Amino acid sequence: MQKLAIQGGYRLNGEVKISGAKNAALPIMCASLLTADELHLANLPDMHDVKTMVKLLQQMGVRIEADTFNAAQVDKLEAPYDMVKTMRAAILVLGPLLTRFGEARVSLPGGCAIGSRPVDLHIKGLLAMGADIHIEHGYIHATARRLHGAQICFDLVSVTGTENLMMAAVLAEGVTVLENAAREPEVVDLANCLIAMGAKIAGAGSDKITIEGVDKLHGARYSVMPDRIESGTFLVAAAATGGHITLTGSRANTLDNVLEKLRTAGAMINVQDDRINLSMDGRPRAVNVRTAPYPAFPTDMQAQFMALNAIADGRAIVVETIFENRFMHVQELQRLGAQIEIEGNTAVIQGCQSLQGATVMATDLRASASLVIAGMVAQGETIVDRIYHLDRGYEHIEAKLSALGAKIRRIN
Repeated sequence: MQKLAIQGGYRLNGEVKISGAKNAALPIMCASLLTADELHLANLPDMHDVKTMVKLLQQMGVRIEADTFNAAQVDKLEAPYDMVKTMRAAILVLGPLLTRFGEARVSLPGGCAIGSRPVDLHIKGLLAMGADIHIEHGYIHATARRLHGAQICFDLVSVTGTENLMMAAVLAEGVTVLENAAREPEVVDLANCLIAMGAKIAGAGSDKITIEGVDKLHGARYSVMPDRIESGTFLVAAAATGGHITLTGSRANTLDNVLEKLRTAGAMINVQDDRINLSMDGRPRAVNVRTAPYPAFPTDMQAQFMALNAIADGRAIVVETIFENRFMHVQELQRLGAQIEIEGNTAVIQGCQSLQGATVMATDLRASASLVIAGMVAQGETIVDRIYHLDRGYEHIEAKLSALGAKIRRIN
């Protein structure tokens, strides 16, 4: 099993190009199932979850060559457990398969163990659109002659729920309205790709999305948006190490809340077109964080700010409102000397002058990133174990950090 060895005490300096967004790429790849024409996708990130999605689509019969996806000869309407167990996003094939082929059999998903992310929102929406659904032997089996439009109000804001039902609705008969829909930029990116394929969608980016079904979609060329979470992770890493970095190929307008918190922590930030410059002189100030659905502070940046607060000047309060198990990185940060107390969904962090290197274990994707950041500011060597979590959502992170001056290497 591979690990990362990090020597702390080095500032990040330089320029780094931001990769395509994993959380936009995965649903957009699934959108290829909606047409028999070719879908050409640019800016797909080179990471494990994307490779898993490629294997899943190929197993269904999608022909994939470089950035070209062709679902003209799909012959297997199933996402099996062994392909789905490591990646919850595989549930996103359910809507496209059902609306185009009239049937789908999808294993109940796996992925990071950071909390319950029930699929009942997907199922309720598809039932309202006329699907017949049974759950048997760990699989969702859905059938429908043709889905029809429906008025669907989500009980909870769900990104994948919004994406799945939006894809199902583009080929349904009539108009579908999704209320209390997710507003994330990745949802907008999927909608823009679907529109490029001929879908009729209005309101993406608001809490009410209206989809007018069409008879068929056509091929398109589309470039996946830059990854706002990778952008935020590198910015926090630079702020924590007292560095000066420039992100290229980024989109600051998807990071408003993160940039505001970094400025509160003392970072100097300048934005020009697709470039974000950050400079941090001295120790960061403690900054309070409360996660909530977009456009509020993203849960996927909570762990990284926890690491920043661990060495900040002052006391910070972090409240997690999205996932009930998303404080599992706290005990690992404590192994490095972080002073953190947990009470329910609230963490209180008293910043330390410094952390001490130790061996720690990644528990989920974003927790991995927080441990890497903590390792870069700790004295001595930190070993981060179980980095397969990290590889699911970051493209060559150790190579990018090394190019910025970090002392980090992958070991077996």
